[in-house]
Amino acid sequence: MRFFQGISIRLLLFNVLLVFLPAAGFLYLDVYERELLEAQERAMVQQGRHLAAALSEQGELDRELAGGLLDRLDRRTEARLRIVGQDGALLADSATLGPRREPAPAASSREASEYSDALPPEAREKLAYRIGAWLFKLPRRLSTWLGAPQPSSDPEGAYRPLEAREVRAALAGRYGAATRKSRGGQRSLTLYSAIPVRNQGQVVGAVVVSQSTFRILSALYEVRLGIFRVILASVAAAVVLSLLVSTTIARPLRQLRNEAAALLDRRGRLRGRFRGSRRGDEIGDLARALEELTRRLEAHLAFIESFASDVSHELKNPLAAVRGATELLAEVEDPADRQRFLAMVQKEVARMEGLLSGLREITEIDAQLESEKTRTVALDGLLREIVEGRCLRADNPLEIKLEAPSEPVLVQASPERLTQVFENLLDNAASFSPAGGTVEVRLTRENGTGLVLVDDRGPGIPETHLDRIFDRFFRYRPDESGSRNGHTGLGLSIVKAIVDGYGGSITARNRPEGGARFEVRLPALS
Repeated sequence: MRFFQGISIRLLLFNVLLVFLPAAGFLYLDVYERELLEAQERAMVQQGRHLAAALSEQGELDRELAGGLLDRLDRRTEARLRIVGQDGALLADSATLGPRREPAPAASSREASEYSDALPPEAREKLAYRIGAWLFKLPRRLSTWLGAPQPSSDPEGAYRPLEAREVRAALAGRYGAATRKSRGGQRSLTLYSAIPVRNQGQVVGAVVVSQSTFRILSALYEVRLGIFRVILASVAAAVVLSLLVSTTIARPLRQLRNEAAALLDRRGRLRGRFRGSRRGDEIGDLARALEELTRRLEAHLAFIESFASDVSHELKNPLAAVRGATELLAEVEDPADRQRFLAMVQKEVARMEGLLSGLREITEIDAQLESEKTRTVALDGLLREIVEGRCLRADNPLEIKLEAPSEPVLVQASPERLTQVFENLLDNAASFSPAGGTVEVRLTRENGTGLVLVDDRGPGIPETHLDRIFDRFFRYRPDESGSRNGHTGLGLSIVKAIVDGYGGSITARNRPEGGARFEVRLPALS
């Protein structure tokens, strides 16, 4: 069953099925054949009636009269005509006058016109027709195997009017008809129609019209052969096109499967990435999406590795300080020294607590930001609340100016997270600004985004540090002695994680007039 689950096989079967569904109409040629046979019978009856009408005006029938009348027809009829007397004797037969066309080589003189299909037609000798005929007859063979009744046919032999039921019906004054299998082992039949000849109300004889269905079947053979050739050509085209199309589908999918299998090593580590594709279809989109997925996964794994290394490094220094202080604390006796070493231990423990708290917060942002509930937030109102609250703080040494447009700028986010973003930016600006300095906060709407600028009057950011300013645990303070005074290097990293999580961006640069500028862009609601 796995063989039929492949895309190539299913595509091939589907296309071939589409070819054979219209080909089912090929079987309805039997309906067309019956209509032709009915038309042929009507024509035979019409000829017989005309001949019977001509004979009814001649009085009593005899061989001379019947033969002369058939002779005057000058063999212009395709059917075989017989005139039978009242006693059932054969008075005249158009076959004795010679065939209208040259008989087939195997036909005898008297039976040439009626059994001219003794040999198979040329079309039936071709291999394509034999295959088509076998498929065409398959339902009939199955019905025979299931016991369905088959149409009976009279045995082959010389035609004897008195033994023919259609002649007996005509001599009794009724229309008679019969169908018999043609001689020569062919599928064709011979249709018989018998029309009574009346003279003054009395039946004086009968006209028997017979004609083989060979010509109809020959035409049908050619039609079936043509249809089957079209079917074979369609199947071949379906197979070729299916192989071509499946190649463009199955081969790229197999390539993606192989790349996926080679993506991880035995230990589950990522050792490569999908190569993408330049295809413009859905498979190309899938390949590019997988390439982007592995790129982001690779970056995330690299971040996790570097993050673990950074955490280990950041915790190593306070732990070393705590260990050294505790060792000295056990050796000194002076109460002042013991108090100093104890304060050092408490300071380093508080520092580790701050680091762990920041790590927990940034980990929660990475893991839960997208699942947190959000609502529509007006940035202008939120910034006013933050600035007013900051100005009311007793320990605030700064003057904060806010510029906002008259129309509200709306974003979809968590107000608590946005408050955390701008609080951290103001804390960072305050840590670098001189006492009594000014921090400017400006809100504008630009290209479908809400743009918030936070400017300070500090020393600015060295060009070598601009690319690292948002790295975790990165710290830069011009006053090196206070570089570790309550700063973990995670504040700006938290800001970037939140802004990126909401589909925005944050950048840092130096102002020409001095100081640093942080630009926060968030997608604005229309």
